Order: sequence, then C-alpha cells, then structure tokens
Amino acid sequence: MGSLYLSLVLSLMLLAPLRPSAAYLRLNQGSHLSPENPSDVLISPGGTFSAGFYPLGLNAYAFAVWFSKPTCWPGHNCTLVWMANRDHPVNGRRSKLLLKETGNVVLTDAAQFNVWATDTAAKSKLTTYLQLAESGNLFLRDSEGTILWQSFDSPTDTLLPQQPLSRFTLLISSRAKGNYSSGFYKFFFDDDNVLRLLFDGHETSSFYWPHPWLVSWEAGRSTFNSSRHAMIDSLGNFSSSDDLIFWSSDYGRSRIQRRLTLGYDGNLRLYSRGERNETWVVSWQAMSQPCMIHGVCGENSLCSYAPNTGRTCSCLQGYNQKKSTDWSYGCEPEFDKNGKDFTFIPLPNAEFYGDDLNYLPNKTFKECETECLQSVNCKGFQYKFRDSVGFYDCFPKALLRNGHQTPNFNGDIYIKLPKSYNISDTKKKHFHEILDCPKSNTFLLERSYAKRQENGTVKFMLWFVSVLGGVEIISILLVWLLLYRASQDKNVAKEGYVLVATGFKRFTFDELKKATRNFHEEIGRGGGGTVYKGMLSDGRVIAVKRLNDSNQGEAEFLAEVNTIGKLNHMNLIEMWGFCAEKKHRLLVYEYMEHGSLADVLSSSSSELDWQKKYNIALGTARGLAYLHDECLEWVLHCDVKPQNILLDTAYNPKVSDFGLSKLLDRGKLYDSSFSRIRGTRGYMAPEWVFNQPITSKVDVYSYGVVVLEMVTGKSPLKGIQLVDGVEREVEMEYRPRRWVKESEKELNSMESWRGEIVDPMLEGNYEKQKMENLVGVALECVKEDRDARPTMSQVVERLLHS
Repeated sequence: MGSLYLSLVLSLMLLAPLRPSAAYLRLNQGSHLSPENPSDVLISPGGTFSAGFYPLGLNAYAFAVWFSKPTCWPGHNCTLVWMANRDHPVNGRRSKLLLKETGNVVLTDAAQFNVWATDTAAKSKLTTYLQLAESGNLFLRDSEGTILWQSFDSPTDTLLPQQPLSRFTLLISSRAKGNYSSGFYKFFFDDDNVLRLLFDGHETSSFYWPHPWLVSWEAGRSTFNSSRHAMIDSLGNFSSSDDLIFWSSDYGRSRIQRRLTLGYDGNLRLYSRGERNETWVVSWQAMSQPCMIHGVCGENSLCSYAPNTGRTCSCLQGYNQKKSTDWSYGCEPEFDKNGKDFTFIPLPNAEFYGDDLNYLPNKTFKECETECLQSVNCKGFQYKFRDSVGFYDCFPKALLRNGHQTPNFNGDIYIKLPKSYNISDTKKKHFHEILDCPKSNTFLLERSYAKRQENGTVKFMLWFVSVLGGVEIISILLVWLLLYRASQDKNVAKEGYVLVATGFKRFTFDELKKATRNFHEEIGRGGGGTVYKGMLSDGRVIAVKRLNDSNQGEAEFLAEVNTIGKLNHMNLIEMWGFCAEKKHRLLVYEYMEHGSLADVLSSSSSELDWQKKYNIALGTARGLAYLHDECLEWVLHCDVKPQNILLDTAYNPKVSDFGLSKLLDRGKLYDSSFSRIRGTRGYMAPEWVFNQPITSKVDVYSYGVVVLEMVTGKSPLKGIQLVDGVEREVEMEYRPRRWVKESEKELNSMESWRGEIVDPMLEGNYEKQKMENLVGVALECVKEDRDARPTMSQVVERLLHS
C-alpha cells in the first residue's frame, strides 16, 4: 500500500509545474513570480532592495519594490518605494508576474485579469530579462543592454537618489496610513515649469506649496527653464530646474539610505537612515506647519496642531462630520440653510484660505457683517487686520475650506448660523487624530472570478490517493503513539523542566531556523549565546537567543525558562517560547526596536535626551524591584548592565537575560550557594570579589553603576591614556572600582558635576532637581557597604517623588 501511495504522489508531483523556491537576481523570459511562494523575490546585487509581491491586506497583493536592508518582512516593517498596481491589488492565489516570451511583463489577477503590464512586446526581438538594480530601479533589459522599461520612469510616492523627476512623472501620495492606494496629494511640475504640491480632492483642487499667495519669484522659483528636471543625489542634495534647492540635515554623509516621499498627510519629506538602522529620520520637510496643507480636514471643519497631540480635526459650530472614518469628506450643516435671520459665531485666530466671494479692503466690522448677510451664498467672513496699512480687510466666504487655527494668526473668522439654531444644545465637538493614528479600514474588493473546470479523472485519482494515504498515515500514527507512551516514563526526569513553560510555545528547531532565515541577522552576542532577529509565521518579530552548545549553555537555558516562565512585568522582557531539541537550546523573546541601552550609549548620535534617560532609570528600577520584592520567588538578576537593558520603540526599558539569575527563599537574608563569580567586570558589586554573602544588594550596586554611566556618558571599563602622545580611550586594568571612586568624589561636589561631569551630549538640557536626585540615588547604590545601599523599591519611590 505504501509503495502504491508513494508512486502515485510522485507521479502527480512530476505532472505539477515547477516553481521557483528562492530569491534570485533576475527573471528570465518564460519565468514568473507568485504571491503563493514568499521566496519569489528579486534582490538587488548588494541586497539593499527587493522586489516581489507585498501583502496589502487579507488576500490582497501588489507587486512592489522595498528596502530590504536592514532585514524586513513584507507586510510588516518594510519601506515601500514603488508599486506596480497600488490601485488594483491581486488575489493571493493563481496570480503571477510573468515575463512572456514576447518580452512583455504582465501582472495577472488569479490567472484571469491583466491589471498591469510594461507594454514592451514590440520594443525588441532579442532575449529580455527583468532585474533590480542596487539603486532600487527595477528595469527590463534586452541582451544588448538596452533598457526597454524601468520603474524610475513611473514613481509612486517616493523618489530615490539619482531617480529623475521630469515633466512626464509625478509623485502621488498614498490614501492613508496602511492604505497604499492613490491619495489626494501630488508633487509635480506645473505648466509654469515650477515644482508644486497640489491637493486634488473629491470636489476641488488647489496648490498649497509654495504658498499660493506668492508669485514664483517671491518663492525663489524660476519659470524660465522648461526642461523640468529635478533629482536628489546620494549625499542629500536636491536640485531642480526651477531653482528649488535644498539639503538634508545630514548632507554629505555617505553610506546613508535616503528617500524623498510624499506622505499621506500631504507633506513632502526627505528621510535618511544608516544601513543598519531601522528607524527613518526626517532630514528635511516642505511644510513646517501641518495645518497649512490643504484638504486636511475637508469642508466646514478646522485643523489644529499641537506638538504633544499632533494634527487634529473638528467640525465647525453647527456642522456634523459627513463620514466618521474619513475627515477628507468634511462636515455638513445640521441646521436649515434656508432660514432668514442669521447671526455670527466668532472663531478667533482662524483662517479659511480661498473661496472668497469678494475682497473688501478697509471695512468696519459692521460693514463686513452686512455684506455677508445680504448674500445667500455667504457662509461666513474673514476679518483680518493688515499691519502695513493699519486697517481691516473683509473676505466674505462662499465655502469654508482649508481651515486652520494658530495663535499667531492676526485675524478671525465669523461663522454664519441661523438665529433659530440652539447653540447651547449642540453636542460637544470631539477632536480626531488624523496624522498619527488614522483608522484602518478593511473592505472587500468588488471582484468575481470564474471557477476553473475540474478534470474528473484527476479528481478521482486525488480522492483515491487521499483515502489510501489517510489509512496509512492513521496506522503510522497509532504505532508511533504506542511507542511514544512507552518511552514517556523514561524521559520524564530528563525533560521535566519543560512543564514550567506551560503557556509558552515549544518551537521546533526547523521553525526557528526558518523564522530567522537560517540565523541570518545577528543582533547581539554574549558569553551565553548569540541573538538573532526573526519573524514568526503570524507576523510577530522576534529575537531568538541560541545558547552555546555546552553544559553551561544548557544550565543557563534551564535557569532562564524556569525564571522567566513565572515573571510578568512591563519592564521585564517577555518570552514567547523556547526550543529544546537534541543539542539545540533556544529562547524566543519579543523583539526590541532600539536594541540595548549599551548600543544607544555607544552611538555617536544623541538619541537619548534627559527625559528618556530618566525614564530608563525609573523603568529599570521598577523591573528590578519586581524581581526582588513582588514576584513569587526572590529573583536576583546578577548581571545588570546596559547590554541587558533593552529599549522598545518608545525607549521604554525592559530588563533581559536571566541566564545568571538565582531564585532564593524570601526567608533567607542571603544565599551562600553561589559557587562562582557572576556578572560582568565593571558592574559587579564588591561582595563577589571579597567572597561576601550575596544578597539583592548586588543588583542595586550594578544598577547604580549603570545610572552613573548614563549620567556621565563614560564607560566604567575605559579611561583616557596617552598613546603615542595622543589621548585615547583604552581598556584599563582595575578601572571599574577607580571609576566609581572618581565618580563618587566628583559627583558629591554638585557644582562640579553640573558643569563637568554630566554627559555633554545633554548640552545642559536637564531638570536640576531631578538630576540631583538621580545622582544622589546612584551614589547611594554604589556604596561599598551593602547595608548602606537602598533597596530597589526604595529607589523607585525616590525617583517617583523627585
């Protein structure tokens, strides 16, 4: 039975079409890519870019190009730079991108509809291939090297270095965050040869950058050069034929990834990041005032902006939002527009640009009010003081669009409402965040597919083979289950520790090997093992710690699983699973976006301001206090150092790596069972060196050293020495204790640390009282006498009430 089943399966496999199984550098004629195979991607020679099917939602895909260095996974954290079918996503089944023998590249939806093509069938009779350049340009070339088509000629919302913007191309924003379809904003050369930003909405369109009230020469633009050409280079310089020139804030730096993107919010921004940095930094932007962008909140609504809350929209008095999920539709009146008696509701420091019925200079307020009352088309009026001449101008409004409110605007708007409208009964208007947290809407595409005709013979063979195979599989499973139960009792002692991980997923080694792409991207390394970045099948990004193949590695594995399995705190790293298979010992953690505190402290950039450093100190103290005083067992970490304090996307700290931790009985004052020194040189308490009883105060000491390192910006392991006549930072013998002594001496003199000891990266930007309190706590933590040190709970209390 088994041989028959196997032969039939092999026969069917031979009849099936061959599929590519790995990423490759070019797509040749007659070959195709499919969304059903995630490895069907083109990669650039240096691996900076990838091209393939990118998930846009549930069973919806677009063929796209994205940054793949640093490593990312499509549909989650990749940065898209080009899309072929942004407005026509294809089905996840039977769709493909095919390079035909004719030389035409065609994207088909479920093998039935062509949604996109390069239209290059008649351009060359030579052999062609599709390739992705290291610049991010996807191109179709023939065997003589002639480029027949390239993605650089049809950008979506992004311009890459050396990619030209011309009279024939433009950037179109995406619709919303997470919605990559075409939006309302465009960046292009207008008929006057000037680069402009345009809002092109449901009912109206208008230019908003450069400021529309400026003529071209006032905005520093020229209309005389009709070549209409613009480009950004790899160093961060953008230059255009209309004399628009700007530089990135990090101009001149090499080995930097850059992109000029028109965001869904209508702002044009230049982004930069290092090749190993996953976070993009805005190095230039067109609009410094987000609410000056047209079409933000729609008609009859008002845009407001605050640094702490971002950009928000609200309906004007007497109006309700048209579409609760989309502010671009604006608001509609909740009153009878055909009334006869009207009044005006003032809105100070607000402006509604455009749609003026008239311009009336030097008018009194009463004259302006009368003008609007006499016009049935007037929705309100703008009353603005003109400093240059010393009188007020009147602007009756036919429509109330592009509304924004800023404290420094020298004018008011007066909204026209019927007197019968009861203002006191109006519901309170709710502000809605649209810049940072837009609502994500999922909708079904109105598309139907024809069913494939079924082959009766093949269907019968598949049914017959499935039945035979099912019987055989069930038989094998029964035998295996009997054997497994027989051997279970023998392995209980060996694998009993697995029971403590109830609630975790036990991964197979192959699962984690696939998730990390064969342990491709290393993100950390220590004495106990190496940490790799990966992604689970459900899309969660993970950090996989692969312990060294040694007895010590297994011991650390048992300690970490037993300890972390019982812990749950916002400032402790969360473990999602583990693997214990043959000699393999792996731990699966949540991934921390900003790596370790050590990485950030050693970086030349000033990522950590004063507030972030203080929050890191407080969060770390909270995590350690939980270990010492709040969880069921008394847990000593024993290796507190910057490398074991991880930072999430908001720089919130999470204490990690419990490989050296120790569970103690709360009734004991100390534990004498430690047989060897634990921890890292420079952060270890004196108790370890002098063989004194070990208590939770060893973690307190290490914490104090970490805080001092954050405050001073200096490592406890390094000092300055003259090397060949030049001062250099070098590793120094016995440096850690001397460093603490020097820090204690200098920091105890408050006048000294304020000017000389505090990390110069802070540039004096810190709160004096909080800094003094933090320094005082740190100095108490590093006392030689452990009894003089505070507990971690006392540290938290001190920091919270500073």
